[in-house]
Formats: sequence, structure tokens, C-alpha cells
Amino acid sequence: MNIETKQQHVEATMRLAPVIPVVIIDDARHAVPMARALVAGGIPAIEVTLRTPAALDAIRAIAAEVEGAVVGVGTVLTAKDLHAAEQAGARFAVSPGVSPNLLAAADNSALPLLPGVATASEAMNMLERGYRHLKFFPAVPAGGTKLLGAWASPLPQIRFCPTGGISVATAKDFLGLPNVLCVGGSWLTPGDKLKAGDWAGIEQLAREAAALRG
Repeated sequence: MNIETKQQHVEATMRLAPVIPVVIIDDARHAVPMARALVAGGIPAIEVTLRTPAALDAIRAIAAEVEGAVVGVGTVLTAKDLHAAEQAGARFAVSPGVSPNLLAAADNSALPLLPGVATASEAMNMLERGYRHLKFFPAVPAGGTKLLGAWASPLPQIRFCPTGGISVATAKDFLGLPNVLCVGGSWLTPGDKLKAGDWAGIEQLAREAAALRG
């Protein structure tokens, strides 16, 4: 699969819903009911971050058992991360930044990558490599809507998924920018609701997120 085909897959994933939940999961047993609640609420693309030992098992379970879910992997730092996520059934990968080794691994992997950038120079470097869809991270600390909006004119080819510090209250500000397709947010799957098994609560948060582009 060449870079352009993989970019088309990334774009399709970014257009599934206004928000991609960024999930930190401690118990893989929560993965399937959580993902079903998100899908029921209108949020099919789910990024499970590699920040806990349960992450790969969670991805594997969602990929195997949750109809309608497009499960991806986040916090991808190395070639090993990328390979393990692909083996677990991830459909896309997200990284907080980029490195030469990670980009080389992505070139040799069938797993589409959404790489993170925080500066115009980084965005230009990624554009040179064929990446037209990027994660803007950390969105709020790096400059928020003002910086991202300022890139729209000089970098019109690029579409972003800003992530980092975004809440349900500020998501619409980002989604209103012409170069933003979706946002990433951790507010859809808060730790207290995961721990309590409050799947109805997560489904409600998903519904609210899905309505942000309405």
C-alpha cells in the first residue's frame, strides 16, 4: 500500500465523526463494552493509546468483537509499536511526533499513520513525504486555534486532527477551522466512567461529541 492510498484511509477515518476519542485503558475487559458504547453514540473511530500494558489486548478485543468500530493505536513511538499494533488488528496509527526510524517503519507497514506535528516546519517536512493529514499536538499548549488557523492559508493542502487539551467546550472552535477534519479528545472515556463500567454515560458523551458538527 503506497503513501497516497494510506493517506486516503487516514482521511476516511478522520471524516467518520467530529471526534476521535483518545483512550487510556487500564483493564482490557473494559475495551469491548466501552467501544460498543462509543459506536452506539455515533463515534466509530477509537484511538487506544499505548500508555498501559492493557492497550494491545484492548485493541485486539475491539478489532475482533465490536462491529462498526474502527480501532486505532495511539502513542506510537517506535517501529516495534507499529508492528505490534498492526498484529493486534489496529486499522490506523497515531504518533505524538515523528522520527526517522518511525517514518521508515511506516513506509514499510500497511498500517496508515497519522503523525503528530507542532510547528510549520514539521508540517512542511511531512508534506514533502506525502503526508497531507496530520495530528496537531499538543494542540492547546502549542498555540491552539490561532496557530492552526494561521496555517490554513500557507499550508492549504494539509488537514489536521488537533489533539491535546481540547474539551467538549472548545472542540467546536477547532472544528470551525477550514483545515480541521476532526479533533482528538480524552473526555469521552474518562477514567472514572471506565472504572465504574458506566457505558451508558460514555454513550451519552459520544452522542454529544457526534453532534458537534451538527
